[in-house]
Order: sequence, then structure tokens, then C-alpha cells
Amino acid sequence: MSAVRVGIVGLGNVGSGTLRLLHGNAGQIASKLGFPLEVSAVCSRGVLASPPEAVSLHPAASRTANWKELVNSPDVDLVAELVGGTGVARKIVESAIDAGKPVITANKELMAEHGATILARARKRGAWVGLEASVAGGIPVLTALREGIAGDGIDTLIGILNGTSNYILTEIERTGAAFESVLRAAQDLGYAEADPSADIDGYDARSKLAILAALAFGVEVAPRQIPVEGIRRIRTIDFAYAGRLGHTIRLLATARQEPEGLRLAVRPSLVGVNTVLSGVIGSYNALWVHGQGGDTFYYGKGAGPAPTGVAVVSDLMAAARDLKTSGSQSAPPFGHVSLKPHAPVPGGTEVHQFYLRFRVRDRPGILASLTAALADQGVSVEAVLQEPHFDREDLPFVTTLEPTTRQALDSALDAMRGSDFLVDEPLAMPLEPTLMTS
Repeated sequence: MSAVRVGIVGLGNVGSGTLRLLHGNAGQIASKLGFPLEVSAVCSRGVLASPPEAVSLHPAASRTANWKELVNSPDVDLVAELVGGTGVARKIVESAIDAGKPVITANKELMAEHGATILARARKRGAWVGLEASVAGGIPVLTALREGIAGDGIDTLIGILNGTSNYILTEIERTGAAFESVLRAAQDLGYAEADPSADIDGYDARSKLAILAALAFGVEVAPRQIPVEGIRRIRTIDFAYAGRLGHTIRLLATARQEPEGLRLAVRPSLVGVNTVLSGVIGSYNALWVHGQGGDTFYYGKGAGPAPTGVAVVSDLMAAARDLKTSGSQSAPPFGHVSLKPHAPVPGGTEVHQFYLRFRVRDRPGILASLTAALADQGVSVEAVLQEPHFDREDLPFVTTLEPTTRQALDSALDAMRGSDFLVDEPLAMPLEPTLMTS
């Protein structure tokens, strides 16, 4: 059977990783498909002057700096968009769809912001769209939600969806090093960008959660509708206190179907040391899903050229198979024929136990003042913890709170703001109670 010809736009880490996999696994791919996948064209701004080394593995592929030339080439049957961003990338994807060509993307921002519109366009044109590589790299979580557990009624999913943040948190816990030095190490290792804000401020995980919510719950979620908090304020002392409570700290992306509606959030949280998510170390990702069928758990490398390249190649194989067989019964990319608008649940109404860390200039009456501000909002203190510390001008201590709403807690924190004994604003993190134990 004749080859299916692939055009790849974007030759960065993921594009190069994809080229290497298509070359190294060519025999296995052909054996599984019954026909070969052939890279017939590659495109990037610098491919003519300084092509990446991986391009040389496909000497017969044409090279161009003009993505329109690649998308419209009669020698390209499938298009892989590996550029990133939401500007040119969207034009590439939509142009491929308009040309009736299947298109694969690893672009989480694009699919989170414009996925529903793109997929409606693809359905109208009868084009195939693959997006497995856009969430959790080498873990096939989208395929699992779309097909593997499609018959389940999912009510909760909780994930560690950003490998950079998870690496930073687990290194702080392991080494006791300061946040800033661990961040620099993450940048040196290539885990974090020069501007790390998308990772450490939670925006990367937020985009991925929007995509997961579409598959799990059939809703179109704009990322800006999801409350987000990052990890910049987490310190070594927080892991010491969390440990005393039998917990550790992870940046969690959560989605819960509640009577009031679907509640979504990205925020650092305390998780019990006996839960499966507490064991996710370094740059790994994981997703726990609960439904009528019980618990399922997905774990693996969340990013990098090889894991993400595997997801891209797997989508290319699925698209090629669909193209060869004129398949019309494959599941929609988001697992639903159409997505419903998402009505955000009012923020601050969820009830949690909270960890509340203070840094103060020590003097009499501080605890009474803080607990009074909490009591005024109906918030009760469960316990007070204080590790030995010798700097009386920057003394940390922690209170854990009885279950309360975030709204009530925020009102209490507003009343505390400006107190002359506070060195820094209090840090509040929920204790996550509903996780599968290991």
C-alpha cells in the first residue's frame, strides 16, 4: 500500500523529536499501519539556512520557510503543526482543515482558547484533528478520556499537569534549597524557559485543564474562566509544616462536577503522603480520574522531545489510518459531537480545610489578633504549628483551619492586610481530601 505523506511545520524540540521517531521507528510504524509514513516536507523559518540535525534523517523531504507552500502541497497528505502560540499556528491549522487535510497539533494554548471553533470547522469540512500531544506529553490521557473510559460518568479529575512546577516543588522538598535557586537549576536543565511565568504561575496547567474539561465533561471552557494560583510563594518551611501534617505540596489542576455546576481551579495544595499524587516526583505528570467505574490513574513524562513526539506520531498514525480507510466513525477529538458553554461556579464558595502560613515580627498578641480576624468571618482555627526559628523579625508559623469557604477566608485575610507585624501576606493552601491512596 502506498505511503501516507507527512508535512511538519515547526522544527523545534518537539518537531525534531518527531522527525527522529518517524525515522527510528519507521519499520514498526509501517508494520502497525500496513503502509509507511513518509516525511515529504518540513518547514521552519530557518530550515533553509540552518536546518536542525534531525532534518537530515529525511533527505527526500522538501524544505520551505513558507508554511502555506507546505500545507497546500499536493505531496502532503497530513499536516503536523508544531509551531506553538495562537497566531500563525491557528492559521496553519485552519488552512490545513480548509484544504481537507488531517492536522495534528501539540498546541495546548491554541486548543484551549480556540479548540471548539477549530473542531466545528473541521467537522464541517470533514477533516481529522489530533491533539493528544497538547496535554501531558507522552501520557495518552486524551485518548483515555475520549475512548478508553468514554462510557464512564466522570465526576472528578485531579492532575499534576506541569512538569516544571512539579520539578521545582519536589526539589525544594528533597534538597531544602530556596525557590529561586531551584528555578535557576530548572532553567539550566531546560525544564523552565527564560521567562518561566507560564509554568510557575499556573497558566500552562490552566490551558491543559480547559482541554481536559472539554473531554471529560463536554464543556467549552475559556482558560480565563479558571481560577489560577502559582507556586512562587512556596518555601522550604512550607514543606516542613506540610510534613508535620502528613502532607506534601503539589500544584494541582482540579475539576469537580458538583450540584452547583463544574468547579475548576489550578492552585498549590496539600496532598496526603499516602496518596498516589504525592509520589509524582520531578518533571513527571499524572492524572487521577474518578467516575462511576471507580478510579483510574495515568502517569508518565509530561514534556520533552521524545514523550511529546510519541504523542504526535501516534496521532499521525491514527490520522493516516483514518485517511486510508475513509473512516467516518472515529470519536470526535474532544469526545463529544459538540461542546456546551461552561457557566463558571461562583468563586470562593467551595469548602475546604486550609493551611495558613504567616511570617511575622514577633511581639505579644499576634496570635490573638489573627484568630480574631478569622473568628469575625466565622472561621475556626484547628491547630497552631511553629517550628523552632531564631529570627524574631521574620518568624514563620502555621495555623490549620476547620472547613470553611475560600470567600470567608479571603475576607479574614483582607482584614489582616496592613497589620504592622506581618512580614509578608499570609499564604493559604487547601488540603485536598479526595485523592486515591497508594
